[in-house]
Amino acid sequence: MTHTPARVTPHWLSLREPADARARSAELTAEVARHLEDAPRPLVIHDLGSGTGSMSRWLAPRLPGPQHWVLHDRDPDLLDVAAAQPPPRDADGVEISVETRQDDITRLGREDLRPASLITASALLDLLGIDELERLVRSCVQAECPALLTLSVTGRVRLTPPDAMDSVIRHAFNEHQRRTTEGRTLLGPVAGRAAVHLFRMTGWHVEVRASPWQLDRGSRELIAEWLTGWVAAACEQRHDLCPAASECLARRRADLARGRLSVAVQHVDLLARPHRSGR
Repeated sequence: MTHTPARVTPHWLSLREPADARARSAELTAEVARHLEDAPRPLVIHDLGSGTGSMSRWLAPRLPGPQHWVLHDRDPDLLDVAAAQPPPRDADGVEISVETRQDDITRLGREDLRPASLITASALLDLLGIDELERLVRSCVQAECPALLTLSVTGRVRLTPPDAMDSVIRHAFNEHQRRTTEGRTLLGPVAGRAAVHLFRMTGWHVEVRASPWQLDRGSRELIAEWLTGWVAAACEQRHDLCPAASECLARRRADLARGRLSVAVQHVDLLARPHRSGR
């Protein structure tokens, strides 16, 4: 079954890009770079659910060149933004080449990802259902190249200072992340664990690292957007929470305005690769 996901705006992607960049695992990225040192050139990197291309802007300078990136996304507007950006440069300072493809990443097959030196995705897995994740893992395995899949939410959030409503909203939000919509039950915070299991079932080696957002007064606009969406999703899941959650949101906005609010949102990054290709 194909579906129409909630639209992600360029504004939201722009807001979160610096936090994403700080959060992703440098250790796994260094492992990828070592693996690709002897790979045929140019490196061909497929970015699934690429949005405006933030993954290429972050990762390309950390990998050897030359590189050719293929950005896959369903949203043509996001791909247009990505195509209009100046091309990132590789670790040697040389511009990478970029192409965009509008397609359904849950329907990609072996030929869609050939040739491939690396497959990447960011903040994607938790938006999938189990059937879609199984197809994505199968496509990566068929491509026979490493997959670096970053920033999958785990459901763990910590706000400082704490509020009595935090755990209630968190539980309702996580339920919303795992809701059933259009016949699909989303994986939400279990997506990372599910992906690790599926890759290991194929015989692949998987490494996992924490990649938390650590947001403080320097990320006020991002915190404000995230907080509004966090509470709104919780209320959509549990309408009875709306009065108390709205009061909590007002308190949190006051904390934010005074520079007192910090937020930690937990994610995981994973690097999956065939055993025979690892070092």
